Amino acid sequence: MRLRTLRRTAAPAALAAAAALALAACGGSGDGDGGDEADGGSITIGTTDKVTTLDPAGSYDNGSFAVMNQVFPFLMNTTFGDPDVQPDIAESAEFTSPSEYTVTLKPGLKWANGNDLTSSDVKFSFDRMVSIADENGPSSLLYNLDSTEAVDDTTVVFHLKSDNDQVFPKILSSPAGPIVDEDVFSADALTPDQEIVDGMAFHGPYVITSYDFNELISYEAYDDYQGILGAPKTPEINVKYFADSSNLKLEVQDGSIDVAFRSLSATDIEDLRGDDNVKVVDGPGGEIRYIVFNFDTQPYGAKTDDADEDKALAVRQAVADLLDRETIADQVYKGTYTPLYSYVPAGLTGATESLKEMYGDGSGGPDADAAKKVLEDAGVETPVQLGMQYSNDHYGPSSGDEYALIKDQLEADGLFEVDLQTTEWVQYSEDRSSDVYPSYQLGWFPDYSDADNYVTPFFLTENFLANHYSNPAVDELIGEQAVTEDPDERAAIIAEIQDTVAGELSTVPYLQGAQVAVTGADVSGAEDTLDASFKFRYGALSKG
Repeated sequence: MRLRTLRRTAAPAALAAAAALALAACGGSGDGDGGDEADGGSITIGTTDKVTTLDPAGSYDNGSFAVMNQVFPFLMNTTFGDPDVQPDIAESAEFTSPSEYTVTLKPGLKWANGNDLTSSDVKFSFDRMVSIADENGPSSLLYNLDSTEAVDDTTVVFHLKSDNDQVFPKILSSPAGPIVDEDVFSADALTPDQEIVDGMAFHGPYVITSYDFNELISYEAYDDYQGILGAPKTPEINVKYFADSSNLKLEVQDGSIDVAFRSLSATDIEDLRGDDNVKVVDGPGGEIRYIVFNFDTQPYGAKTDDADEDKALAVRQAVADLLDRETIADQVYKGTYTPLYSYVPAGLTGATESLKEMYGDGSGGPDADAAKKVLEDAGVETPVQLGMQYSNDHYGPSSGDEYALIKDQLEADGLFEVDLQTTEWVQYSEDRSSDVYPSYQLGWFPDYSDADNYVTPFFLTENFLANHYSNPAVDELIGEQAVTEDPDERAAIIAEIQDTVAGELSTVPYLQGAQVAVTGADVSGAEDTLDASFKFRYGALSKG
């Protein structure tokens, strides 16, 4: 059955039963023909990703955004294979003055619960995002939004602080952009997942029909979706969440699930490339890995007993001198990741390699002598005691090997003693923004294909990292690049931002990776959704 406008009020027991039945059907054959509309069958996707919350105001992670892309409407979005944004549930979107971006909604939009979807919902969505400003949410992306005005039921005007914002239309397609139902969501607090599901507050290609947190989510196609992605090719999708990537590999290999996306180990991917029962599909790279330093709690941080800004910087610089990116990429990731010496990944306009020249041996390799000198010059006693945290379930099974190797690299010459700890992602996402970790692992999956998305969330004073980094000059440069129309001038500003933050090292990027999905031999469409939008949209998938 495909859903039209209705409201589900199933009791938890009924939801659990529905989930069990859906999972029981996971291995069944689908009869979708890969056409333009859903016409039968189901697909099961497996992932080790985790959801933190379905409320867009409270999550800024790939696992949660993967769900939002299926069920929430956006004003701007990208079609399959095209990284450029265009109106989604909007008829038009344009600058009507240098500081006013006007969006006209399509008429007659409906939420899956039967409520009208109007400009009032749009204003409500952006007002609450800014007002709640959750430390784990994406509100920092709305730094240039002054106010949102609902002119009439279908007209919304975004009043911007700075003129000619080249990035704002892309931000409307980002995690800051999902539109939510004002009759279901709270205006001033995060709304629990089950209330969102029970309220059927959806208008995407799919709606959620059963929800078992980080165990199983079942989706059905929503006939009244009016966005640019069109009708899904498969009407029923089940997403099964795995604690262990080895089980994820086994189930896609034996056909128990149809698609494995995020995250298999590099060794498993290499092995599966030789299996005729599956297809390994590669997509364009945009993911980066980096170490974050908390400027308050790192060694010599601002709120430590021996606070010293110069010594704290020396510690960060020594870490950058000692990292051997090539070895991490080769030994741990078998070439599925490549060394990264830039804050903006290679291939995007404005990318530089500031870190290669400034640290290590000046050519990309490590240099223990350079690290030793920078610590000695700052008067730092060695070995430096450094607490470092990584997630054991969010960035794939190789994270343990990755950070064991980083620990070895930092300790090899006696300059550091690393207290390496690990935490599961749901807790990790809370702790990392609460000053619990002096240094820690993060990965980044871009919200939109532009250099801005690799600088704005990290380096504005009120940033997503919540690591207490602040540089007013960088704030000014970030604002300037966003409103610079000349591409060459804008690229030069982005390069200046990277040079500046490379000297301060609030983060140390070290790897860049591609997107990889593994599917059954009879599944198609993964190559369409693994595009430069970096969004995995289930509606492109079909089987049979």
